Amino acid sequence: MFRSPAIVRAVFKQESFRRISRASTVRQVCLSCNKSAYQTSAPMQWQLNGKQLLQSVRQWQPRRFYSSDLPEHFRVTLPALSPTMEMGSLVSWEKQEGDQLSEGDLLCEIETDKATMGFETPEEGYLAKILMEAGTKNIPLGKLLCIIVTEKEDIAAFKDFQAPADEPAPAAAAPEPSAPQPATPTPPPPPPRPSTPHPPPPVSPPPPPPQSVSRAPPVAPATKGTRIFASPLAKTLAAERGIDLGLVSGSGPEGRIRGQDVLNFIPTAAAPAPPVIIPGQTYTDIPLTNIRQVIAKRLLQSKQTIPHYYLSVDVSMDNIIQLRRELNEILSSENIKLSVNDFIIKATALASRKVPEANSSWMDSFIRQHHTVDVSIAVATDTGLITPIVYNADKKGLASINVDVVTLAAKAREGKLQPHEFQGGTITISNLGMYGIKNFSAIINPPQACILAVGASEKRLVVDEDSDKGYSSANVMSVTLSCDHRVVDGAVGAQWMAEFRKYLERPHTMLL
Repeated sequence: MFRSPAIVRAVFKQESFRRISRASTVRQVCLSCNKSAYQTSAPMQWQLNGKQLLQSVRQWQPRRFYSSDLPEHFRVTLPALSPTMEMGSLVSWEKQEGDQLSEGDLLCEIETDKATMGFETPEEGYLAKILMEAGTKNIPLGKLLCIIVTEKEDIAAFKDFQAPADEPAPAAAAPEPSAPQPATPTPPPPPPRPSTPHPPPPVSPPPPPPQSVSRAPPVAPATKGTRIFASPLAKTLAAERGIDLGLVSGSGPEGRIRGQDVLNFIPTAAAPAPPVIIPGQTYTDIPLTNIRQVIAKRLLQSKQTIPHYYLSVDVSMDNIIQLRRELNEILSSENIKLSVNDFIIKATALASRKVPEANSSWMDSFIRQHHTVDVSIAVATDTGLITPIVYNADKKGLASINVDVVTLAAKAREGKLQPHEFQGGTITISNLGMYGIKNFSAIINPPQACILAVGASEKRLVVDEDSDKGYSSANVMSVTLSCDHRVVDGAVGAQWMAEFRKYLERPHTMLL
């Protein structure tokens, strides 16, 4: 029997068995109190007039089955725990076969493309059969994970149960099955050659590896010694991007290369040369985690598709260091110790509010200017880089920012961040000053338009007209702002840097 009033019941007959589909309703969670029975489930962000209002949690949809051979049971499949998740890895099972389950109990931990998340049991009953062992990697969405029964005596019936070979998978897992292969039966046998006479295969959404060549437009690229016909715009774009027009396929009349062909051109990755094995050489091959694969994919996409430019400036930190010392004496009774990074976050948020063009995102067909300043902080973890978010940083005090950063950094290193705590953000800060790095240039985190790279603060000799010697020593920090030129013009980026520098060199202006 279903025990939750929030369940929509639908009963239908199909062939020799009857199946009841259960669809859970959407449960809304107030962000101020964060009360919900589904704290570890996949959240979705809702906005109204640019303001985040609710976090909605959508549970997966287990299926209830009846058959003549097996008793009533529920089949729990792998759901999408993040908007971009295509596959997941099963880290561990928190319940064992035969354990009693209550709705909302932590069933297992799954590593998504963003973080490791808890996966809750959707039904009350008993865990009858585990079909995916802990440690299994790259599980497609919709894959059967386990079986839940309502009665304890039904557990024995699933002792030798095996997942059906024709278990249906949702559309999100389309790259996994071999169904798309019949749609392109002709091209696959000779991968390199069919690309020219048969352009239609790019229509299939999950192209196999050989189709990386067949995604070219209708006319094949020019071979050596042949004349290349291209428009002036195409030649200009190719020169700016360092693209060889001989590799670009033209879609214009008689194979003429247009500007759009250059913009859509994706260089074909050359096959990596086989590694040279040196006698006596030892090495270790480290398997890629889902998080590492996503980081690599997004950073490569950012560097290839976003026109980066960089602005650097030196900031005097003497006043900030003095103010930090005084404030920490005041806050010592509250066990709060402000860091220089807290002042940087505050200055970044205020500068973004002052120059809203930098607090924007590229959305392909338009630019979205955000009305709130949510600062993403790059945190290094054992599994890779992750960027938890300090929401409304421009409206928070230094003590509140410090508490948020300490809490989020700890959760990030423990792998306990929830998606709403690291998905989003309007501008990012990457600080390597604690490692003694003087300066560096960071890669933009799309769809954001800016990322601030912060170096170490060090003693330097600076010109001082008030000193008898004509110079004095000062604590100076180098920062570099990486900007998306599609969103932030050079003058706008320079204006943002001027505001940021002003807030740090004259920290009392943060109160205005």
